[in-house]
Amino acid sequence: MKRQPARSHERRPEHPPAWAERLLAAALHSTEAATADIVLRGSEERFLQATATALRDAQGRDIGVLVVLNDVTQLRRLENIRRDFVSNVSHELKTPITSIKGFVETLRDGALDDRVQAERFLGIIARHAERLHAIIEDLLALSRLEQGSDSYEIPRSETSLADVIQAAILDCAARADAQHVTVIPTCAAELRAAVNAPLLEQALVNLLDNAITYSNPDSRVWVNVRQEDAVLSIDVRDQGVGIPYDHLDRIFERFYRVDKARSRERGGTGLGLAIVKHIAQVHGGQVSVTSTVGQGSTFTLRIPWYTQR
Repeated sequence: MKRQPARSHERRPEHPPAWAERLLAAALHSTEAATADIVLRGSEERFLQATATALRDAQGRDIGVLVVLNDVTQLRRLENIRRDFVSNVSHELKTPITSIKGFVETLRDGALDDRVQAERFLGIIARHAERLHAIIEDLLALSRLEQGSDSYEIPRSETSLADVIQAAILDCAARADAQHVTVIPTCAAELRAAVNAPLLEQALVNLLDNAITYSNPDSRVWVNVRQEDAVLSIDVRDQGVGIPYDHLDRIFERFYRVDKARSRERGGTGLGLAIVKHIAQVHGGQVSVTSTVGQGSTFTLRIPWYTQR
């Protein structure tokens, strides 16, 4: 019986990917470094920046190629966020400015002589001006929060949390009444913590305003404050329209909207939840959300528990 030759168990070398072949060829045919941007696709995209430089001996003969790979995934993500932010800011500011210019031109063209029409157009201009003011104020608030989180510890003072909750509810009372929404707080009167009261109140106002805006008429919003070991937890729960699952991880981004048309119609700037996120961060905490479409959402603010003795 003829013996079969023994099979080699060594793996055959795999061919380099097409981008590598192109990069190596470019480096070998140039006196300068060759570069390429590479996208690795999988469960998560990774972005690499490759730089290849030909290695030559003293006689100028090619002896190899040095390839350096830099992972620029995070940088690309930041660039995309910046690009989206600039685009969103431009859009948010352009809409009211275009309306203001249009109605001013209409007034100049003769509508100013019709008092009823003039009053209506001036009212529209005033509303768009207020919207511009709100957007700018929110952008400034975000800027201050970001600078504060990097440069200094926010001032804190011993504060009654029940008082902060009540102040936030009073600030949202007019909108709640208009929407026929009842806000129900649960907070022990003796509960106190060292917090930045104005910032915490602003975060609660934003969360309450969001809950009221997307609640159904004659529904309820609950605010529950509790201490869990060394963490202060505040839940704002509504019975509103809810948020689809695939939007949950993005709603704290600036200007991100689940329903763009509906959000603008209801008067939001698209910055409220981003401000909440940064207020949580400057307190050393975080904000999260759970939601079921058609049943409502629960936003939870968690910050480290501090007391001043």
